[in-house]
Amino acid sequence: MRALISVSDKTGVVEFAKDLESLGYEIVSTGGTFKLLHQEGVKAIEIDAVTKFPECFEGRVKTLNPFVHGGILYRRDKESHINQAKELGVTGIDLVCVNLYPFKETICRTDDFEEIVENIDIGGPAMVRSAAKNFNSVLIVTDVNDFDTVIDVLKNDKNTLEFRRSLMIKAFEHTAAYDSMIANYMNERFNDGFGEKQFIVGTKAFETRYGENPHQKGALYEFDYFFSNNFKTLKGEASFNNMTDINGAVKIAASFGELPCVSIIKHANPCGFAIGEDLLDAYTKALRCDPISAFGGVVAINGTLDKKLAEKINEIFIEVIIAANVDVDALEVFASKKRIKIFTQESKTLVLNDDAYDFKHVDGGFVYQQSDKVLQSEITDASLQSKRVASKEEMSDLEIAYKVAALTKSNCVVYVKDAAMVAIGMGMTSRVDAAKAALTKAKDLDIDINGCALASEAFFPFRDSIDAAALAGVKSIIQPGGSIRDDEVIQAADEYAMALYFTGTRHFLH
Repeated sequence: MRALISVSDKTGVVEFAKDLESLGYEIVSTGGTFKLLHQEGVKAIEIDAVTKFPECFEGRVKTLNPFVHGGILYRRDKESHINQAKELGVTGIDLVCVNLYPFKETICRTDDFEEIVENIDIGGPAMVRSAAKNFNSVLIVTDVNDFDTVIDVLKNDKNTLEFRRSLMIKAFEHTAAYDSMIANYMNERFNDGFGEKQFIVGTKAFETRYGENPHQKGALYEFDYFFSNNFKTLKGEASFNNMTDINGAVKIAASFGELPCVSIIKHANPCGFAIGEDLLDAYTKALRCDPISAFGGVVAINGTLDKKLAEKINEIFIEVIIAANVDVDALEVFASKKRIKIFTQESKTLVLNDDAYDFKHVDGGFVYQQSDKVLQSEITDASLQSKRVASKEEMSDLEIAYKVAALTKSNCVVYVKDAAMVAIGMGMTSRVDAAKAALTKAKDLDIDINGCALASEAFFPFRDSIDAAALAGVKSIIQPGGSIRDDEVIQAADEYAMALYFTGTRHFLH
C-alpha cells in the first residue's frame, strides 16, 4: 500500500504519517513535507523517485506526472487497468493526503501579485480531484481534522464505500472553494468585484431547527468561520427565522460601538431600541416603544446579560436573547423556561463580520451588491438645511434614528427621544403611511413623542410628511434629501422651527 502526502498545512502530519507507516503504508512525499517527515524519522520516498523526473521550474511542476496520476486513477476493479499499470510500471497510490497552497493567507498578507500568483496551487488540486474521482479505491484526505478518523477507520476495518464517498465529497468541496476564492480575488482586483461569474461559498456551521416553516429544511452557512468563532448556543436550538432576526438585532446594536444599548426585533423588524445609563436601563427604555410586538421577539444586548437584566427580561416571553456575554447566574434565571433560546458571542460587545458584499435570492438567480454601511461622516457632515440648528442632544437622537432607519425595511420612518426609539413605521408602500402607522401605535401606547428626532432612510418627496411630523411634535429631522421638492420640505421645516439635515446618502433596504 502506498500513501502520497503533500501538505501546506502540516498540522499533525508527522503523527499521521507515522500511523500510516505502522499500518504498512509506504509514504511518498514532496518538498517541504518530505523534509519534515524525513527529519522526524518517517521513511518517506521523495516524489522524484516515483516520477523519474526532477522537480522543475522553481517547484511549479513536481506531481503533474503519469506515474503519480496513473497510480491514483487506474481502476482496481478492471483487469485491463491493472495489466496496463503493470506494463507501464505504475505503482498504485491508495491514499492521498493533500491540502493546498495558502492562497487566502497570501492575499491577506500581501498585495504583491507575483507572490500571489505563485501561491495558486496546480498540482495539488489535480491530485485531489484524481483521488476523489477514484474514491472507490482511493482515500482522499484534505482536512487535518480528519487524520484521527482516517487512522481509526483503517485500524478497525471500517474503510467502507460510504466513508470514502464522504471524503470524496469533502475533497470536491475543497477544490471548488479554492478555485472560487481565486476567481473572486481576480475579479475583485481587476473587475471591481463584478466579473462574469460570482461565487458564494460558505461552510456549514450548523443545521437550523427547520427553515422558515417546519416543512422546510434549513442550515446556517458561514464566511470565514465567523459563527464558529463568535456564536455559542447556551440554551435552545436556533431556527432559520431566529438567525435572520438575530442578524437584524445584532446589526443595530453593534452599530453603536461600546455604548450600553439594546435592540428588540420581531419578524426582522425593529420594535425597540435604546441606549441607556446601563443595559438594564437600555432594555427598559427599548421595551416601552412596543411591548406588544416585543412579545416573542429577539433581544440583542450590546454587553453582558447579568442576573438583574435577566429577571427584567423574564417578566414577558422573549423567544431569543443574543448577548455579547452571559453570566452564569443570569442563565439560571431562565432554567425553567423551555421555549427561550439564548446565544452569546463571548465578547465584550457585539461584533459583526463586516462583510464587503451581500446578496439576495430572486427566482432564477440572485442580485449581488456591495454591502450598505452608514458612515459616521454621513451624520457628522450632514448639511444643515433649516434656520434652526439641532442641539447636541437632538443630534445624538438623530444619529440613533438614522442608523436604525438604515437597517429597517423601506419605506420607514424612525422617531427617537432621549436616546430611545419611541415610534417606528416600516415596510410600507407609502412613507406617509409609515409615519401614520408609527404615530398611531405611539398614541395607542400613550408614548410622548413631543420634542423627538425623526429619521427617514430616503428623501421625503413632499412636504406632507413634514406637516405630519410637526403635528406629532417632532423638533429635528435627518434624511438623505434629493427630492425635486426639497425646497418645499425645507420651507415646511422652517415654518415649524424644525432643525433639518440632509446626509446625501440613501439607505433603502428591500
